[in-house]
Amino acid sequence: MDALAIAILLGMVEGITEFLPISSTGHLIVCGHLLGFVGERAASFEVIIQLGAILSVVLLYWRRFLGLIPRPVSGFEASNLQGWSGLWRIALATLPALLVGYAARHVIKERLFNPAAVTLALAIGGVAILLVERYAAKRQTNSLERLTVSQALGVGLFQVLALWPGTSRAAATIVGGMLLGLERKSAAEFSFLIAVPVMLAASGYELIKMRHDMAPQNFLQLGVGFVVAFIVAIVTVKIFVQFLQRGKLTPFAWYRIIVAPIFYFLTRGLRF
Repeated sequence: MDALAIAILLGMVEGITEFLPISSTGHLIVCGHLLGFVGERAASFEVIIQLGAILSVVLLYWRRFLGLIPRPVSGFEASNLQGWSGLWRIALATLPALLVGYAARHVIKERLFNPAAVTLALAIGGVAILLVERYAAKRQTNSLERLTVSQALGVGLFQVLALWPGTSRAAATIVGGMLLGLERKSAAEFSFLIAVPVMLAASGYELIKMRHDMAPQNFLQLGVGFVVAFIVAIVTVKIFVQFLQRGKLTPFAWYRIIVAPIFYFLTRGLRF
């Protein structure tokens, strides 16, 4: 298939799946395998299009990020996600995954980047979402403006689970937020916010490692994938947030459970 067609298709996959609780890693692995787009070049491409998805959140929530800039104390803050208070909560939700991810990066790649492990994570995550929607979603919840320090740290610990490929960072943090008392929409929006520092750090680390493998002749494909992922992620995040105002995560749970065996069948014998 033409390189630009591959860039468009994979950019769409990244944009759709990155912030939904269905595992972007699993979908990119399957699609890349089916398209014959694997190896170091594919790995570099995935890092670049992930940055496009990250940029979409920065654009959509730019007011939130501006609100994190510390200002002189001027009395009562309208939100716990403003200024130093907000930065402290973002840091607490970010650090666990960064620290564990860096310390265990070799073990993760050696033990968990295989079809069986990713498939199992997809299925278990689907069941977990069903259970949380049935039992935890009925409790009294807080809005994002009232996010506590303990909730932020708890979501950060749940984010560590996403280091298991196939779990989905979005699923781990949204489900974790709901279990800790955040309303569904607020849990999703906090998931988007803390995705930025985590994904920037992970993508930056991978880019440094791959800098010698990125050939100039591939820049057009990388650029197209980046732009497509950026645009599609904007649309996806907007639709997802609107859906969560009334809908539940149950459809995503069943999707994961159904897709898991299909994923395993398509990737048997594949070396990630």
